[in-house]
Amino acid sequence: MPGTQPHSVSVAGVVLNDAGQVLMVKRHDNGHWEPPGGVLELEETFEQGVYREVLEETGIRVSVGPLTGVYKNMTRGIVALVFRCAVEAGQARISDEATEVAWLEPADALARMTPAYAVRVNDALPGSDIPHVRVHDGTHLVAS
Repeated sequence: MPGTQPHSVSVAGVVLNDAGQVLMVKRHDNGHWEPPGGVLELEETFEQGVYREVLEETGIRVSVGPLTGVYKNMTRGIVALVFRCAVEAGQARISDEATEVAWLEPADALARMTPAYAVRVNDALPGSDIPHVRVHDGTHLVAS
């Protein structure tokens, strides 16, 4: 269809440690706190992309668990798939993409993020029915 723009697919991992804390990054490009993630590469499965993104941004190796939500940024045409992850190994460290990396209590993590990203973490916490399907404008959720 003429004028139709392609969508981008991204993946993210909501990584939980044994203490129930969430692994968060402060992104280098925009200064926002978010779960680690990024654009899925053409040759990757969803799980491979999550594993790679978390490792690249934080130094943490994870086991990728269930899909917890699908989110569409209506403004930018980005579809994000978010998975709950568990720590396998590694020490959290900063990277070219993350100026800060921190293990945060869920309430603290949620308070640091815009609503469009906080809902992704909240949806991935244990006890939540999954998966969720949501749309947003880049900052706030919008009605489907």
